[in-house]
Amino acid sequence: MEGRPLTLRVIQWATGGLGAAAVEMILKHPELELAGCWVHSGEKNGRDVGDVVGIGPIGVTATSDVAEILALDADAVIYAPKFARTKEICALLRSGKNVVTPLGWFYPTAEDRARVEDACQEGRATLHGTGVDPGGATDLHPLMFAALSSAVTFVRGEEFTDVRSYDAPAVLHDIMGFGQLPEDVRDSPILDRMGSGYAQSVRMCLDALGFADAEIRPRLDLAVATAPIDCPLGTIEPGQVAAERLHWEAVVGDAVVVRVGVNWLMGEEHLDPAWTLGPSGQRFEVEVRGDPASFVTIHGWHPRTLQEGWARNPGVVVASAHCVNSVPYVCAAEPGVKTSLDLPMVTGRAHPDLARGRR
Repeated sequence: MEGRPLTLRVIQWATGGLGAAAVEMILKHPELELAGCWVHSGEKNGRDVGDVVGIGPIGVTATSDVAEILALDADAVIYAPKFARTKEICALLRSGKNVVTPLGWFYPTAEDRARVEDACQEGRATLHGTGVDPGGATDLHPLMFAALSSAVTFVRGEEFTDVRSYDAPAVLHDIMGFGQLPEDVRDSPILDRMGSGYAQSVRMCLDALGFADAEIRPRLDLAVATAPIDCPLGTIEPGQVAAERLHWEAVVGDAVVVRVGVNWLMGEEHLDPAWTLGPSGQRFEVEVRGDPASFVTIHGWHPRTLQEGWARNPGVVVASAHCVNSVPYVCAAEPGVKTSLDLPMVTGRAHPDLARGRR
């Protein structure tokens, strides 16, 4: 990382839960400064970014003008709208800005790489996808623990979450399918839509560990409400989807060698089938079978109460931190698409009060 500027100028694209947390983390990072911020709504346009995200004025003005963002002198953009648009990503790359996003590009196919490679080379910029699920617990973390084993036969990364703490009604209903009828969810593109990220996690594990060619099999299981359930959507009525299990498995012969997935429940009551999160509660699990085996349970990435989740969901903050902490490494990389396998180990930075030379 020698030769890069002491301070990197970063633009935050969108100020939802992840974007708001990213603004705070950019301000705390000793190697970064907030150069600008794109916002979707006219109500946020022209306001101080600190006021937009609820931390008080910081002297940076938000804009909804894409041309203004493209013209801004900056090293990187944390791109975190609700939906990714390749056209926007390419425009940012062509303007010479490195892009870090939690919305894909974790381990893209050759076809997906080709869609952005010209923009990367034209702008001499790098695109990196990262986050936590996918982008961490379902790919990078199984590989990290696999480094402590030999003769690996199986790896797994899995999420167990009470999604009542996720205050994003449009995402819960329109993307994840909660509150819809089971037949509508099964007939929807949910597996393809979610699989665009999770299948990348599976392929990253397959390739990094050297497994033989595998078939990737998706699976969707649903539970419905048996009584009204209050949640960020309002109320899920009996017969509507109130819990989901989505998994992607890679199979070599008859053996499952990689498994990633999510268990999303609107609480543990009034469900048919009667699913629960299990005795360990909300968590992430990472498992490696090899010599020796590893089984890791991660707590701390879920809110302790529903109200805490609505205010500042730790799972969203974790994904934000992974994006922000990746920026110096991405800016130091060669142009092109870079996955977590291409970059040095990404790490956070010490609290300013405990940093070297600042005590």
